[in-house]
Amino acid sequence: MSKKITVFGTRGIPDVLGGVETHCQNLYPAIKQQFEVDICVIARSPYVNYKRSSYKKVETYALWAPKKRSLEAIVHSVLAAFRTCIDRSDIVHVHAIGPGLVIPLLRLLGKKVVFTHHGPDYDRQKWGYVAKKILLLGERWAVKYASEVIVISEVINQLIQKKHGRYDAHLIYNGVNEPRLLSDNTLHTTLSRFGLEAKNYLVVVGRFVEEKGMHDAISAYQQSGLQLPLVLIGDADHPTEYSIRLKQLAADTPGVVMTGFLRGDELQAVFSQAKLFVMPSYHEGLPIALLEAMSFSLPAVVSDIPANLEVKLPPDAYFKVGNLTNLAEKMAVWAAANSVDYSVYLQNYNWHEIARKTVNVYHSIDKDIG
Repeated sequence: MSKKITVFGTRGIPDVLGGVETHCQNLYPAIKQQFEVDICVIARSPYVNYKRSSYKKVETYALWAPKKRSLEAIVHSVLAAFRTCIDRSDIVHVHAIGPGLVIPLLRLLGKKVVFTHHGPDYDRQKWGYVAKKILLLGERWAVKYASEVIVISEVINQLIQKKHGRYDAHLIYNGVNEPRLLSDNTLHTTLSRFGLEAKNYLVVVGRFVEEKGMHDAISAYQQSGLQLPLVLIGDADHPTEYSIRLKQLAADTPGVVMTGFLRGDELQAVFSQAKLFVMPSYHEGLPIALLEAMSFSLPAVVSDIPANLEVKLPPDAYFKVGNLTNLAEKMAVWAAANSVDYSVYLQNYNWHEIARKTVNVYHSIDKDIG
């Protein structure tokens, strides 16, 4: 009988925007391809259109969650934790520090737990004082009580060593897929819908939350004097004061195009055909959108936060986070650049290798897996 892994901490798969979501959507099918193990990803019901389904042989199950930013992760995680009592899971894999709050509960329920730390979410500008304290507690409990800990960057590894004294975490990077070959018709139809021409616009990708810095991208774009359109791919999970202000700023700025959430071929079509990728983030774990831009060979201008620096792009690709003049100058210069070959950089970010390393972590606590 196959061993079973239950996964939660993600909004859901497939095609839900977010770093943890993209990570899970790629990791678990890659594990299924190589290993005989049952996997169930527990999604949050507001984000998916199924109750029970499957994706590339990975079981998916939607569990109720309130569609309220401050409550959804913890309420869903508590419900998911209790559900593991009846789902025959051998290991529970929890993603992100908010859901990490329930790891002591999982251990009390007798579960072996792997925790993946995707970044210090309490640094995000959207959280108030109480939420930050809860997330800090989630990090502390997750790192202390998990059977094994995975970190997606050396920055996070150093953080948990210094703050929590955990020195045995497994460093396993995020990954990126090789781009699919899209037909000329798909490319033309998708770009035409938004009035775009291939290799003739700038692109920013992400949720409309403050730490993604999209407001900086718009302001710097205005300063830069560039005539190419600036395309924002994404939206907000929940309307917020910030997302409403951002949309108004975008609507009031000539040349800015908002596509809303895109997925699948449409997302790749608009993302891959850009002239330049811009990432003005104030906070990232390990930036999957940047890795995807690199897989499309896009020149990139990114903020100099630790997670972006760890990717080790050419020094000229970085700007001082929050410095609009610096960002505007970089955008103007790099918008004239040609495609970039990142193949050497991308060797560390292979999903099949990441899947193998993750199963090695499972094997360390259950010898019958892997």
